[in-house]
Amino acid sequence: MSITAAAVVFAVTWFMVFFIVLPIRFVSQAEAGSVVPGTPAGAPAQENVRRKARITTWIALPLAAAICGIILSGWISVRDFDFNGVMGPAPATGETDG
Repeated sequence: MSITAAAVVFAVTWFMVFFIVLPIRFVSQAEAGSVVPGTPAGAPAQENVRRKARITTWIALPLAAAICGIILSGWISVRDFDFNGVMGPAPATGETDG
């Protein structure tokens, strides 16, 4: 696995976790009872995106590390997702092209 692949795994994991964490403890302006003129009532009452991004990072780091570890161990490979048989049969271990 290259550094770029690891970065992509982390980015995808981070955004998936971020979209899960974002609505947790969400309080809208309507629920708080103070709607700022010119904003929708469903807008957040407090801005806490930085805190949620920090929480997301701490959750996504071990998840992405676990995913990279599973990929590097060979427990799951690309051939496991080849449902149409496009890649052909897997080569036998120890077999060479020479």
